[in-house]
Amino acid sequence: MASQSADELKDLGNKAFGEKDYDKAIELYSKAIELNPKNHVFFSNRSASYGGKLEWKLAADDAKECIRLDPSFVKGYYRLATAQIEMEEWDSATATIKQGLNVDNHNPQLMKQLQQLKKKKNSSKRQQQQQQQQQQQQQYKPSQVSTRGMDASVSRELQDLQQQYVQTRREYQTVQANILHAQKEIRSNQITQSELDKLDGSMESKIYRGIGKMFVLSNQEEVKEHLTSAIETGEKREKDLTQKMDYLERRLKSQEQNMEELAKTRPSASE
Repeated sequence: MASQSADELKDLGNKAFGEKDYDKAIELYSKAIELNPKNHVFFSNRSASYGGKLEWKLAADDAKECIRLDPSFVKGYYRLATAQIEMEEWDSATATIKQGLNVDNHNPQLMKQLQQLKKKKNSSKRQQQQQQQQQQQQQYKPSQVSTRGMDASVSRELQDLQQQYVQTRREYQTVQANILHAQKEIRSNQITQSELDKLDGSMESKIYRGIGKMFVLSNQEEVKEHLTSAIETGEKREKDLTQKMDYLERRLKSQEQNMEELAKTRPSASE
């Protein structure tokens, strides 16, 4: 049996990739690269396969080699930026996308990716802020404020404030959990959208779309429209929840200050 050519190995790799057998795809693309290490497409395809396994460093390395071999190949910039975004290398990803747009300044895939990068960067910053806020709140416990030696009316007022603080904190934690859930849904829809972009865009291609507990056969454009709408709805919900969380955070800080000030109120000793 004659040995397989590099292009034949690439085609087999494409088939394995389509079946989400990323290990097999990587193996086949690697063999194709051994036969023809100057073919930029082989590196691009292997980069996508590493991305399928969430091995973003390897995906980035192959994308860089793809660009080195053919700087005019726009998909190489898309592959590299995808890996850099997943590794939260925001500045590098921005630079990569801009380099790609210098090659094709109206490329819709890169322009869309640039918008997604900005949203993910902002979302990552919000998550870091939320973690810092949560750590700060965990350090403060209203029960640590003693009512000992206080006037009875002041003591009751402080206890009321403590109850309000606990209630606000529960509400804050609920909103925080809802934000994380919204972010998870947005991310899931973005991943599905990205996978859909890799498919043949033929209107004849049909895909099952989940609606509740049912599945409806839809064409690609219908699914893409649904995903875009779901992402926009999710982002609006995340924004609204974030605004509410900011308000609750300010209220928590105000309640903390009020309790601390009230705790300083002690009856002076009689002379």
